[in-house]
Amino acid sequence: MAESKIEQYLIDLMLTYEQIDNNIWLLDDEDRSLQGVAVMQAEPMVIIRAEIMDVPGKNILELYTKLLELNASDVIHGAYAIDNGKIVLIDTLHYGTMDYEDFRAVLDSFSLALTEHYPVLSKYRDKSPSKKAGGA
Repeated sequence: MAESKIEQYLIDLMLTYEQIDNNIWLLDDEDRSLQGVAVMQAEPMVIIRAEIMDVPGKNILELYTKLLELNASDVIHGAYAIDNGKIVLIDTLHYGTMDYEDFRAVLDSFSLALTEHYPVLSKYRDKSPSKKAGGA
């Protein structure tokens, strides 16, 4: 089977990743702040997605306002969204017209958002005594 252009772009970017299924790659690149970012090819789209945190039980209106503000001012590619009780960062590209620069721009945007926004968003997380900080 021919290597997809997604995998070639991941190699060209020298990212640490694992192919976890036929058309799904999971990035685990701590140096570029791209841990837990999934890249999925679902013809004709490429979906790039990162789970940020569970939707908390309180301060939801304040959190949603902050997410919309970040979408408007700081997220260059993609947007924050809610999916199955999770806050996610998500973007899509069209596989047929996607080039290296498009793909890199989305991953750069995700890296910036995950680095800069996590401290802001983490204050909204529910504090649970059964879980350690850092999701462990």
